[in-house]
Amino acid sequence: MAIYEIVASVLIIVATVLVLATTVAVWRAPDALTRVNLLGPTICLAIPLLLVAKLVVDFSTEGFDVMTLVKALAACFGVWIIGAIGSYYMGRSIYGVTVTDVKHSLRIQQQQNQQQ
Repeated sequence: MAIYEIVASVLIIVATVLVLATTVAVWRAPDALTRVNLLGPTICLAIPLLLVAKLVVDFSTEGFDVMTLVKALAACFGVWIIGAIGSYYMGRSIYGVTVTDVKHSLRIQQQQNQQQ
């Protein structure tokens, strides 16, 4: 095996471990809001590591290409931006459904007690 294959393999293994750790954490998470917040290691680290591994292989076999670098950087920043925005909106929507307003709940409970 060449050095670039070893480097790429290590990066892929680290990314796989991150995805596996995220999967286990999401599986054990108590609620949906926590699950959304646990996707960070996959979005922020694992996918960029896979892109870097692909760059290492491409640059070693085909030589340095600026366009390949630009595409990889665009993909990396795109994943970060879309992941951040998607996580924000999923968290907001889940928070609105799962969290109850204490004052509203007390008011409803008092109204029910008065009706009885």
